[in-house]
Amino acid sequence: MNKGEFIKLMSDKSGGTIKEAALYYEAFVATIEESLLAGEKIQLLGFGNFEVKEVAGRMGVNPQTGEKVAIPASKKPAFKFGANFKSLINKKK
Repeated sequence: MNKGEFIKLMSDKSGGTIKEAALYYEAFVATIEESLLAGEKIQLLGFGNFEVKEVAGRMGVNPQTGEKVAIPASKKPAFKFGANFKSLINKKK
């Protein structure tokens, strides 16, 4: 399912227009982005958690030359599904 199909499904389920669903989708994504950039963790009970994780710096190897390369520390966005959502998916076999 792509973004357009997802927004269409949201509008069908909510009874609203596609335009309204697109606005809500964009607001949802923007809110997550802004919150994670501010260092906040987002907990959506029954669904999951969005957060930013710290990745430590390390030494890597360039596969073409075999040369050792320092990989700097970084941050990465992460999402972990909640237990309720995982059990729902596992029941749908």
